[in-house]
Amino acid sequence: MATNDKHCFGTICIFLLLPLVLQFSYGKCELQLNYYKESCPRAEEIIKETVTKLYNKHGNTAVSWIRNLFHDCMVKSCDASLLLETTKNIVSEETADRSFGMRNFKYIGTIKEALESECPSTVSCADIVALSARDGIVLLGGPQIEMKTGRKDSKESYVAEVDEFIPNHNDTMSLVLLRFQSIGIDVEGTVALLGAHSVGRVHCLNLVNRLYPTVDPTLDPDYAQYLKGRCPSPEPDPKAVEYARNDRDTPMVLDNMYYKHLLSHMGLLLVDQQLASDPSTSPFVEKMATDNGYFHDQFSRALLLLSENSPLTGDEGEIRKDCRYVNGN
Repeated sequence: MATNDKHCFGTICIFLLLPLVLQFSYGKCELQLNYYKESCPRAEEIIKETVTKLYNKHGNTAVSWIRNLFHDCMVKSCDASLLLETTKNIVSEETADRSFGMRNFKYIGTIKEALESECPSTVSCADIVALSARDGIVLLGGPQIEMKTGRKDSKESYVAEVDEFIPNHNDTMSLVLLRFQSIGIDVEGTVALLGAHSVGRVHCLNLVNRLYPTVDPTLDPDYAQYLKGRCPSPEPDPKAVEYARNDRDTPMVLDNMYYKHLLSHMGLLLVDQQLASDPSTSPFVEKMATDNGYFHDQFSRALLLLSENSPLTGDEGEIRKDCRYVNGN
């Protein structure tokens, strides 16, 4: 009898604890693959189609998608707070110094409009940021990444935190690594993510400190001369179209040419060149320079970690009808 009582008590305990276990396991909706399978079956297809059309018209949009993901997910959470415009109650993150040069936000609106026509108030702007980056990476010759969805949109901007979380082009490598480590990305992943600098361009404003009044001795002399031709003034106009390509050889391909350039002292930004000289990062630079597949694998791994940084899920956020404004504004 005692054995039976003990057995029954154990069964009752399991029965009583089961709801608590389920609450901890499922109380918060986590990100998942094909999150919109039932609510908007064509969501990911619509995003891919629109991203491709925009890329075919404006190739540089693909670079913007990647930068959007980086700037959104590094600051607090992957929650589309980056897209909020300034209103009476909000100061846009776009006004922060580290947001300098960001553009093509209007095309996020193009994607959102296509989704709203198919499935009103269903697909979050945060997921649009993530999936457009995923699809843009493929268009740039990068890896296909299986990305989870289910993010919700923030109701507030974090403009005060932008400069704290986004690494600057002239930060020390230790500080850059610390910023990435704070969201769970290791040294190897950080080196891979900076490989996104293999595409796109940099405004002269962020370059001239390496050229004037004297040339940074870590720069290849011929490359420095080329950069001076692109940026002839030590005081460039921030509003002028004055820039240099990150990669002159394959400027619109996400590949390991970036790392080869670093080993040849042709890193465009100071933070780039430090990757090749810092003992904690240089072994990964050398390996990625010789193995494009390894670079793509590490880039995929790190980008997934970045894309899943503290997302708002369940009832924590909202699905904005217009990515530029909190609902009700």
